Amino acid sequence: MPKQTLYFTNPAELSLSNGQLKIRLSDESEYFRPIEDIRILIVDHHSVHLTVPLLTTLSENNVSVVFCNESHIPVSMTMDLDANCRQTKFFRGQLDAGVPMKKRIWKQIVENKIRNQSQLLDKLGLDGSRLKPYYSNVRSGDSSNREGAAAKVFWRQLFGKDFVRDRFAPPPNNLLNYGYALLRSFMARAVMDAGLLPSIGVFHRNYFNAFPLVDDVMEPYRPFVDERVFALFAEGVTEIDRRCKQELLEVFYSVLNYDILSDTAHSLAGIYSHTGNYMVYPILK
Repeated sequence: MPKQTLYFTNPAELSLSNGQLKIRLSDESEYFRPIEDIRILIVDHHSVHLTVPLLTTLSENNVSVVFCNESHIPVSMTMDLDANCRQTKFFRGQLDAGVPMKKRIWKQIVENKIRNQSQLLDKLGLDGSRLKPYYSNVRSGDSSNREGAAAKVFWRQLFGKDFVRDRFAPPPNNLLNYGYALLRSFMARAVMDAGLLPSIGVFHRNYFNAFPLVDDVMEPYRPFVDERVFALFAEGVTEIDRRCKQELLEVFYSVLNYDILSDTAHSLAGIYSHTGNYMVYPILK
């Protein structure tokens, strides 16, 4: 049975009862969920209350709890500090990874990202072939910045020549922000499950960013979110309402299930441990 993601957008009291998650709603109704059936719990309302014993048990069972801000964007999450029994081995692999290995990994990530952007444009009846020269000529470490050049072509085709991708710019940027935040949360779970340290990135480096590796690994998955945002925006959706949240969350069940994200994270762990050479990513179809 696939593990569940529980999403709380209304007031609720969450506690531990006989080893299960007890959910008490504002109308006094109560529900119970086996913790072993949960993968991620998302809190998207300021009146959801959780007990410390519940949070501890969720962490011990490798369940992430994601907290959203007033704009409904995931901003933090709990992680099990002992999620993988081989963590020390993989941590050492990450710390010892030389520049050539990191450049090789980033090259593969950029190639896969641009290829999926091209696939999405073709799927939408646009000209994805314009991106082929970009993903076919990525140098080690993307030293010629094919990623940035391809992004300009991609966004102009997808949302028009006047569109600017900026987290604070007008819609559909807010929809993209929300979709990417969900992707980041799910990818963080997969990275930790694979025994990797999310704070040690390949390309992304920021003193204030605790998850640079997650930001690296998730890049080729962005076009899957872009596809759903494109459809929503074309229908006139410009706000992150209930339907928008449901549609974007559904991407991680119908298109990007957890096993797919996990395969990618484990393939990277294989590179760091010298048991593999290539990142595993799905091709957008």
